Amino acid sequence: MTAYIVLALVVVVALWVVGVYNRLRTHKNQVENAFAQIDVQLKRRYDLIPNLVEVARGYMQHEASALEAVTRARNQAVVASDALRSHARDGKTLADFSAAEQALGSNLGRLMVTVEAYPELKADAQMQSLSEEIASTENRIGFARQAYNDEVLAFNDKASQFPDLIVARLLGFAHMGMLESTSSAQERVAPVVRF
Repeated sequence: MTAYIVLALVVVVALWVVGVYNRLRTHKNQVENAFAQIDVQLKRRYDLIPNLVEVARGYMQHEASALEAVTRARNQAVVASDALRSHARDGKTLADFSAAEQALGSNLGRLMVTVEAYPELKADAQMQSLSEEIASTENRIGFARQAYNDEVLAFNDKASQFPDLIVARLLGFAHMGMLESTSSAQERVAPVVRF
């Protein structure tokens, strides 16, 4: 009789472990899917940027440094994105990715401000179309990042709550880092506008 009770307890614990594992695996898969959605939008942006630079190059011969900075930042962002896709999303890889994306966004923003100084470029149909595509893509990236962070939060909550925490630690479900838009407190300070 005691053997049946022990066997029943072992079966109940095993079923509980399997249930927790399946829930954690589902959450981890949702995080992977959310990152894949970011990756799709980033690829779209990375593909648009060379076209934007080429259209601008014809008008902006004196702004070669701005065009080169965007191209260089794009290439660094592609490398960081590839590293993030192929490695675990640990803190350093996420930080490198965030820094590269922030640099790309900053350089792309500077390029768009520079474009404003060239009315004929601003009026170019290709430039307008590419600018709209990039703006749309930036919005999609923002929404995809938010969805990713929501999924990471759900996974981290589930993996850090007792008693599921025990199974998560035993089976190697590590805490996952979120994507941040800034990397320092200084970047979070609102700019001061003076007239």
